[in-house]
Amino acid sequence: MPIVTIQITREGTLPGAKATTIEQKEALHAGVSDLLHTVLGKDPEDTFVIIQEVEPEDWGRGGQSVPAWRKRRSG
Repeated sequence: MPIVTIQITREGTLPGAKATTIEQKEALHAGVSDLLHTVLGKDPEDTFVIIQEVEPEDWGRGGQSVPAWRKRRSG
């Protein structure tokens, strides 16, 4: 019984960012389940996919929060 956790930033909270849609999440669920079936022969009915959305300020990269890192990278 595979359990896959996908962590992404909650993009809709940043100015100009688009939130992850239900359709995109459904595509992740299906795509990961299909991949595990193809590569490992796992039954999609027994595959659990968990999508966790993390607030951008709670996720760090390069010693900075994601919003600060993105701002620095954009100039």
